[in-house]
Amino acid sequence: MPYVITEPCIGTKDKSCVDVCPVDCIHGGDADPQVYIDPEVCIDCGACVSACPVEAIYADADVPDKWKHYSAINADHYK
Repeated sequence: MPYVITEPCIGTKDKSCVDVCPVDCIHGGDADPQVYIDPEVCIDCGACVSACPVEAIYADADVPDKWKHYSAINADHYK
């Protein structure tokens, strides 16, 4: 079950999560509204969750209903 970055990241892009990811699966350029987790590379370690200062990262199964569409947004970023 990969992790998903949701709406609170938009405009923040703190990137603390990038620094703690052991498999380098979190990316996002300056022009992107947020950073994204590659669901094919994520090893479900959860290190990014506690590193996020705006609490934008959830396990895919735990994403709040209002942000469920972010699972597809994260995956689509890598297609």
